[in-house]
Amino acid sequence: MNRDEVEVPAWLNVSRETLERLFAYCALVEKWNPAINLISKSGISEIWDRHVIDSAQIIRKMPSAAGLWCDLGSGGGFPGIVLAILAKELQPETRMILVEADRRKSVFLSEASRLLDIAVSVKTLRIEDLEPQNVDVLTARALAPLSTLCGYAYRHLKPQGVAIFPKGAAATREIEAAQKLWRFNCDAMQSHTDSEAVVLAVRGIQRA
Repeated sequence: MNRDEVEVPAWLNVSRETLERLFAYCALVEKWNPAINLISKSGISEIWDRHVIDSAQIIRKMPSAAGLWCDLGSGGGFPGIVLAILAKELQPETRMILVEADRRKSVFLSEASRLLDIAVSVKTLRIEDLEPQNVDVLTARALAPLSTLCGYAYRHLKPQGVAIFPKGAAATREIEAAQKLWRFNCDAMQSHTDSEAVVLAVRGIQRA
C-alpha cells in the first residue's frame, strides 16, 4: 500500500496517531499474508478501501457506550482490529473480543493487538463452542446469512445490545429470510465502499 495515495474519507475524523496505527496494521497484514493468507492476494493492493475503510464504516453505527464488543469470525482482523484501533481514540473504555477458530490467524490477531497497543482479547474457538459473551455490540463481516447471524446475536448480545453486519446486494432477501425465524428491528446505512451494499444495525432480536 502506498500511503501517499491513500484517501481518508471526511467521516473518518481521527487523529494522526490513529491513522498511523491503521497504516501499521496494513503493513502487518502485508507482512504476514504470504504465510497465512489473511486476505486474498488481489486484496493486498486494495487493502485500504476494500478492507480498512469497509471495516471502519461500521464505527458509524457504534452506540454511544460500546463497552464490551465481540467480533465473530475475525480472520485477519477485518473488521475487529480496525474497530479496536478506532475505539482506542473514540471510546477508549471499549474492549474488543475477537473470535477466530484458525489458530494461525488467532496468533496473528494476538500479535497485531500487542504491537498496536489496543484493548483486544482473542479466543481461538469455533463460534458454536463459544460461551455466551453478554456484549454490548456484536459484529461479523462476510461470515454467514443474516438468519444465522441473528442466532449468534441472540446468544451473545445483552438485551439492549446491537448487532452490526455489513451486507451486500442480497441484503433485502437476507432480511426477509431472517424474519421467518426471528423478530428484530433493523436499520440500514448505505455502504461507503459499495453502492449495492449496506451496513445493518439489528436490535431487539427474539425468536419468531
